[in-house]
Amino acid sequence: MTATFTDVQNSLRAPFKVRSFRFQFSADLAASLAFEMEVLVLGWYVLVESGSVMMLVLYGALQFFGSVFSPLFGVAGDRLGYRTLFLLTRGAYAALATLVMVLAFMSLLTPYLVIAVAAIVGMIRPSDNMMRYALVGQTVPVEQLTGALGISRMTADSARVVGALLGVGTVAQFGMAAAYVVIALLYACSFIFSTGVAGKESDAAPQAARSAFSELIAAFHYVWARPALLGALSLAFLVNFFAFPFTLGLLPYIAKNIFEVGQAGLGALSASFAFGALLGSLVLGLNRFSLGTGRAMLVTAGLWFGCLLFFSFLTELYAGMFLLVCTGFVQSLSMTPLAAVMLRATEPAFRGRVMGMRMLAIWGLPAGLLVAGPLIAWLGYQGVALLYTLAGVSLTFGIGYCWRQALWDKAAPANQHS
Repeated sequence: MTATFTDVQNSLRAPFKVRSFRFQFSADLAASLAFEMEVLVLGWYVLVESGSVMMLVLYGALQFFGSVFSPLFGVAGDRLGYRTLFLLTRGAYAALATLVMVLAFMSLLTPYLVIAVAAIVGMIRPSDNMMRYALVGQTVPVEQLTGALGISRMTADSARVVGALLGVGTVAQFGMAAAYVVIALLYACSFIFSTGVAGKESDAAPQAARSAFSELIAAFHYVWARPALLGALSLAFLVNFFAFPFTLGLLPYIAKNIFEVGQAGLGALSASFAFGALLGSLVLGLNRFSLGTGRAMLVTAGLWFGCLLFFSFLTELYAGMFLLVCTGFVQSLSMTPLAAVMLRATEPAFRGRVMGMRMLAIWGLPAGLLVAGPLIAWLGYQGVALLYTLAGVSLTFGIGYCWRQALWDKAAPANQHS
């Protein structure tokens, strides 16, 4: 028993022996706390002030609008290094949060201004995970990659628990302006910690004279020729379109109209999903997951849709919270292995561009939200949930079958532990 516990400790500590990973973990944790507070606080504000579910889904969609530019961030990262981009984006978050804070203190904030700020932030935020993954891939040994990615995901997952409760609690107790003081300070801390993240010379530097367009075309050909990458990208788009809308965009609507709860209930639902995801990240962080990385992302994606289907028929808050814990758990066990599959299958010179293309899959989320809005008015919430989850399960099976040699075969590189 002692040896097993020691192995667990060593597995969790191993990535922290890398100095850059320690700074990145701290920077990501502060930024993730701010992200979660900001999305919930502003999402609730837009819904209450506008009284429109369409305004809510527009706000949610704009959070991920910039995913279309992620491949360009990938090109910039391959050329300039991700440390530079890390510092620029974290500084931009702090500046924009300060702007919203000032507008809130001056009572000048409106839903339309929130939408405008969301559009700006949405240009760069989808690339944040791309930079996190690329930096981990640069600085952590390959045999620790899945565990390090799981630990890295813990920053976002734990932040969803704390940020959900802290965000709605601060607004309820002190108001919008006070909440944004906390958010702006967290972004500032993230910027400071980011200065300690290591930067490596880009493997693509000798080809810097090539146009960004030609580099993007090369990256598209690179992904197209590798079944593991193509299958993982397809699954990423699928879950963004059919699964994430229920927990990343429609949750304020679900809390208010299905469970009939206020901000505290919304925070509890969001925190439940995040707590489940945190448990999943902890399991992955132990680096003992034996199912096989490619297989794990497919099986748990199917379970994810199953959990969402059952969740859509619940109206009792505590039952909904429990099922969201289960949903978050399997979601984490799907998305982190997906990133590991892509990083393992990608050569260092293409890593930034390929992970940038991975972020293109996030475009499925705003698309799924914008489709769900009018469908809810037509079919109702449960009808949309049934449609989305059944389509998700069917297409997940299709992806597994189409790319079975690259993703399901036990001997495939995608299913090797190291």
